[in-house]
Amino acid sequence: MRDLLITAIVLGTLPFVFRHAWIGVLLWTWLSIMNPHRLTWGFAYDAPFAAMAAGATLIALFSTKDKVSLPRSATSNTLILFIVWMCITTAFAMFPSDSLGQLNKIIKIQLMTLVALAVLHHKLSIQLFVWINALSLGFYGVKGGIYTIQTAGAGRVWGPGGFIGGNNEIGLAILVAIPLMYYLYLVTEQKWIRRGLIGAMLLSAVAVLGTQSRGAFLAIGVMSVVLWWRAPRKALVGAGLVAAGVAVLAIMPWSFSDKVNSITSYEEDSSAMGRINAWETAINIANDRPFGAGFEMYNGLVWGLYAPNPTVDRASDPSIVRAAHSIYFQVLGEHGWIGLGLFLMIGWLVWRDAARLRKRTRDKPEFQWVFHLASMTQVALIGFAVGGAFLSLAYFDLPYNLLVIIVVLQRWLNLQVSENANNPAPAARGAVGSPHPVTGFVGDRQ
Repeated sequence: MRDLLITAIVLGTLPFVFRHAWIGVLLWTWLSIMNPHRLTWGFAYDAPFAAMAAGATLIALFSTKDKVSLPRSATSNTLILFIVWMCITTAFAMFPSDSLGQLNKIIKIQLMTLVALAVLHHKLSIQLFVWINALSLGFYGVKGGIYTIQTAGAGRVWGPGGFIGGNNEIGLAILVAIPLMYYLYLVTEQKWIRRGLIGAMLLSAVAVLGTQSRGAFLAIGVMSVVLWWRAPRKALVGAGLVAAGVAVLAIMPWSFSDKVNSITSYEEDSSAMGRINAWETAINIANDRPFGAGFEMYNGLVWGLYAPNPTVDRASDPSIVRAAHSIYFQVLGEHGWIGLGLFLMIGWLVWRDAARLRKRTRDKPEFQWVFHLASMTQVALIGFAVGGAFLSLAYFDLPYNLLVIIVVLQRWLNLQVSENANNPAPAARGAVGSPHPVTGFVGDRQ
């Protein structure tokens, strides 16, 4: 039944993709973020749905009557430079033929990121893009939250596969989606949808703790502070965060508490020391190789050359090959200092653009949705920046989707301001209206 349902959704959506490429972006995003086919047990499990969505979307770029154009911004240009640099470092990798397979996978993701930048022009398409990202991960937040409550925290929440198959990875992904859910709560009109979003956020927070991930625990603490700071009703949000935190921690098992306590005693934890060893290895590689070692650097030969020598107090065996377990050291080891610089520059530019959007729309009621979306995107970025310090998720779609949101928001706002200046009367009339029947947003047809 699940196989038939997923197949029907994909095949039923494809005809609309050829008319509107942005629908293809939504379909691709749903398949790549949620991995719904991984919830099936039959023929759909390994079906190339994502390839079908991507192929139809690329064809639609030439068949659609909608506008298709890449935005000209420092953020999008830096992203393109990072993609080019990854291609260069793959050519100079220690194992170029092996690294080429991973590059091919990442190029497909980044290609669709550029396509999203090119086709998301209207408010409705931007809003739906946010909905797809938020609910795709919100599904696992609700599911994982219910499971954590049912097992009183004894069971561990795992992801569906792909980038977010592990407990640590799905924990961070759900965490990053919570600010997007809160944004939708702020701008949605229907009460039943708002209540559903509140429930989804609370259960998602429970699910994050249910992953028993130390990195996610640190990230949720930092992100909660930023979320409270950016929330329009600080007293209400603060009380809710405290109440939710106390209630959730009360049901978590002692094993989780022990893992959290181990954050301050990492020298005694072999897993933590193994990560530090991997980080030192990445630094040694970048210092010796300007292009890094490439995607497939995680093998005994590389470790034998660049892993630090063992010491008496080192808890992990440096001969054991480990993943980078950090978005920063992952990029550093694979693409060198230049690659890390471009990666960090992308994050900073997205943050800067979001800050500029907030400043431009702070006191403008007709653009409050832009203000809230930019604010919550910054909160999501903080969560990914903190939690990603302990996970190898540098190429996961979700943070690049946050980039897409901010860049297309900036383009949309620039166009609206320009139209308002040239023709204020129609713009003013277009700023109000009835809520959209599906999303509940006012003015979705702009």
